[in-house]
Amino acid sequence: MRVRIGVGVGGGAASGDPEAFATVVDGLERLGFDSLWVAERAGGSTLDPVVSMTFAAARTTRLKFGPSVMVLPGRNPVLLAKTMASLDRISNGRLLPAFGLGVADTAEHQAFGVARMDRAAWFNEALPLMRRLWTEEVVEHHGHRFHLDAARVEIKPVQQPLDVWMGGIAPSELRRVGRLSDGWLPSFVTPDDVRTGIAEVGRHAEEAGRTIDPEHYGVLLAYSSGPLPDRFMRAIALRQPDKQPEELVASNRRELRPKIEAFIEAGASKFVVMPLDEPPHWEAELEALGADLLPLQD
Repeated sequence: MRVRIGVGVGGGAASGDPEAFATVVDGLERLGFDSLWVAERAGGSTLDPVVSMTFAAARTTRLKFGPSVMVLPGRNPVLLAKTMASLDRISNGRLLPAFGLGVADTAEHQAFGVARMDRAAWFNEALPLMRRLWTEEVVEHHGHRFHLDAARVEIKPVQQPLDVWMGGIAPSELRRVGRLSDGWLPSFVTPDDVRTGIAEVGRHAEEAGRTIDPEHYGVLLAYSSGPLPDRFMRAIALRQPDKQPEELVASNRRELRPKIEAFIEAGASKFVVMPLDEPPHWEAELEALGADLLPLQD
């Protein structure tokens, strides 16, 4: 099983500072990290994920990159398919697309113009449609939300197929991952959650006549060097109300490796570590992360 380590930004770290973001991108490429993951918050301090990924694609030659995660409901699937195909093409096949329904936040829902109760249906129609646009020359589609006659996306991704990642831990989310996704990257979870989730995703995929690569299970693991920000305490309380924060978040960088090793035992192999607060020196932080975690990739 090939272990791969990526780094996420946008949880309050290096999200809008161009110099800090450039330092992160350059450091990840130089040190040999697998991937960069950028958050999306329409009303937050994070850069737009497409802008961030384009910057990373232009500045590197090896580093993979993806959104963690990009909101799909509210976006035009034809235009988004063209954007994702273009990013994969211009980076020579380094895009890791990851999509979700969006956070449980009224302001975010307002930005995308889709009622909370309508998001899942939108997602379920849009993602398969995008897959067709990435592979078929001409697409005819007449669904509940989208109607296309002879639609084309002539820039095709380098990666065929272009694997799509999703997160989530709720039963409905695990069903959606099994039916529609090529990889699972949940956050705020325990090794037992991952072990159970892998089995559930695999079962739902089999019921849908699909298979998921056993190396396409991972974890986004947040860590903090101080008290958890209030917004993350609220997120943990919403997602895992029966668990303590220390079970779901590393309280410092040194806790990351033993937690990752426990997740590997549970069946995960792809990891994104994300600082919840701004490191005082990004270059030193990445050096330390690399020394601790990159030997796991060997």
